[in-house]
Amino acid sequence: MKNLRSRKESRLCGLYGISDETLTPYNKIFNMLEKAILGGLKVFQFRDKTHSDKDIIAIAKELQDFCRQKDILFVMNDRVGAAIEIGADALHIGALDEDLKIVKENFGGLVGISCYNDLRIAYKAQEEGADYVAFGSFFPSKTKPNAILAKQELLIEAKRKLNLPVCAIGGIEQNNVFALGSADMIAVISSLWQGDVQKNAKSLLRNWRK
Repeated sequence: MKNLRSRKESRLCGLYGISDETLTPYNKIFNMLEKAILGGLKVFQFRDKTHSDKDIIAIAKELQDFCRQKDILFVMNDRVGAAIEIGADALHIGALDEDLKIVKENFGGLVGISCYNDLRIAYKAQEEGADYVAFGSFFPSKTKPNAILAKQELLIEAKRKLNLPVCAIGGIEQNNVFALGSADMIAVISSLWQGDVQKNAKSLLRNWRK
């Protein structure tokens, strides 16, 4: 179990794609995910804000199996109960939505937490056992238009002061991702799934690491 956990932790890097009920409809999601993986995707988060746990359990299991076959880290968004039920590799929660200590007591996989634009939340998350932290939105986001913006300098400070992988999220596109070079992961939705998915993934990675 320890070796499996260490292997998962080492995979907390690179392009992090998040699903969307509109952009990645369930009748196309596997094909789109395969193209994203061919383009360099390393982490996939299953995010569904509409359906019940019961409604999404079956497809969540299928997506996790698919990711495991492709050696991609599968992350469940928010749904602690569903993540426990399918034995998800990882879970992502919001700092304002869940108690990290309680989640860690009940869920055996990796746990990432949204820290918005607040390094203090990240310090607390690190103390409570988070496996990675996410900051953002760094740019105006179509998915969360009312999100508070985070300064790019926050990434540099977080990397200097935290001993955790750091993920950047929010409004990340091919023409601005170069500003987030300090991040270990870049989480994207629209800029990955709209248009040519494989080409989008490659372009995001290329511009990020310029």
